[in-house]
Amino acid sequence: MGALDGVRVLDAGLLIQGPQAAQTLADMGADVIKVELPGMGDQGRWIPIGPHDERAPYFIGNNRGKRSVTMDLRIPEGAEVFLKLVETADVVISNFKAGTLDEWGVGYEDAVKRNPRIIYGMGTTFGPAGPAAAREGADLAGQAAGGLISTTGTDETGPTPVGATIADHIGCQNMAIGVLGALMARERTGRGQRVDVSLVGSQLYAQCAEYTAFFLSGVQQRPSNYGHPLLHSFYGILETSDGWIALVGVTPDKREAFGAVVGMPELTDDPRFQPRVLTGPDRKALFEILAPTFRTKSSQEWGVILESIGCRWAPVNDYEAAAADEHNWTNGYLQEVEHPEWGTVRMVGSPIQMSDTPVVPGKFAPELGADTELMLVELGYDWDQISAMRESGAI
Repeated sequence: MGALDGVRVLDAGLLIQGPQAAQTLADMGADVIKVELPGMGDQGRWIPIGPHDERAPYFIGNNRGKRSVTMDLRIPEGAEVFLKLVETADVVISNFKAGTLDEWGVGYEDAVKRNPRIIYGMGTTFGPAGPAAAREGADLAGQAAGGLISTTGTDETGPTPVGATIADHIGCQNMAIGVLGALMARERTGRGQRVDVSLVGSQLYAQCAEYTAFFLSGVQQRPSNYGHPLLHSFYGILETSDGWIALVGVTPDKREAFGAVVGMPELTDDPRFQPRVLTGPDRKALFEILAPTFRTKSSQEWGVILESIGCRWAPVNDYEAAAADEHNWTNGYLQEVEHPEWGTVRMVGSPIQMSDTPVVPGKFAPELGADTELMLVELGYDWDQISAMRESGAI
């Protein structure tokens, strides 16, 4: 049994923030029912890998282990079906623009009238209040408005968006945490509640230390310049003969040994590199000195050398290299499943491991509306009513 066995979640989300939060709960054993628009479905279904491969990675990757039902929440009959589902559920998760579900009569206030124990998770881009609350947005808006992009790239290149939907992912994790906290609170109080999470708020929290440094010092963060804007030391990435390697800090007690193994004992006596915290120009000078030497060996060769003196390091993997790393398969971070159409398929597993209630990722994302009729029958609708709703477009 999973940790959330017996918990029913209605996933009325789109793309990533809401659906991935619901998928996290599904991995923990929750029964997740994905609510989608008839004929259209989640927008993620319509973002293909490329012009010649119409499979949808955003949908496939964020909706495994769910059941799909279709209903048009803009039509009264469809909204009523949704509210009947709310009566049977523990959690609703959505990331529509703020106010949209309220306009359709299926928002938190509508839901809590039908089920006072419901936990209603709402994800937005800018937050539920304030002048930007009604603005639409997506991952890039969270990265930009939350300040993350201002710290990426280099002084020469300028800001660069992160090459993953990181604002959506962090927002989804905060949503899952908020929902789990609300479930715990309900055990004590018997009451549900609304949980609000935004992309911008999640980005600010993800940069808590960096914003704290700015608030304390008043100094604007600089681009990361192959490292981190706050870690002015032996911390960053260097090009090697076959790629790049991350030098994850060299503590002062190891700097003499570091200078020796890289063939530069003079680094130990160079006054520019003595302080625990280097200035920006001194750090830049250090990495410029190290660069030619690190290009002479492979990342793995440097890894063995650094590990011999107790220095932290990691290869800068691309997706192919990460997928070839046995460590990721041993821990279940990557898995293989048999798909009825595509054969053996590799997939991302769960980053969470639990010893007593194992986390079990679902295998596949559902076909659009595959479970609609069965769900309606479970809710007490007869076949004449189901047919009538199909004709009206409500389901």
